[in-house]
Amino acid sequence: MGLGWWFAALLAAITIIGIPYAIAAFRIGSFSFWPFGRAIVDRPGSELGRGIGLIGNVIWAIFLGWWLALGHLVSALLCAITVIGLPFAWQHLRLAALSLAPYSKQIVTT
Repeated sequence: MGLGWWFAALLAAITIIGIPYAIAAFRIGSFSFWPFGRAIVDRPGSELGRGIGLIGNVIWAIFLGWWLALGHLVSALLCAITVIGLPFAWQHLRLAALSLAPYSKQIVTT
């Protein structure tokens, strides 16, 4: 799924308007490769969840986010088949939620 995020970042970077989307997608793609030891949190004091950030989240969800969310949901179902895959399934569910609205969230080291 990390490659999917990086591919979405490359698609977003084609235009100047998509460069902020590309930066966020590259960051989330690296998180997708190794999510353990890091957490997804709300950005403190950020206005990105409202106003222009809301518009950015909606544009992202329409064009790229729902594909990534669907991929993470399928990956979560496949990982949940075995007991060993359950932690990965939980991370895929978190990433599915993140893929719909990435601009009001931040990835931090725990």
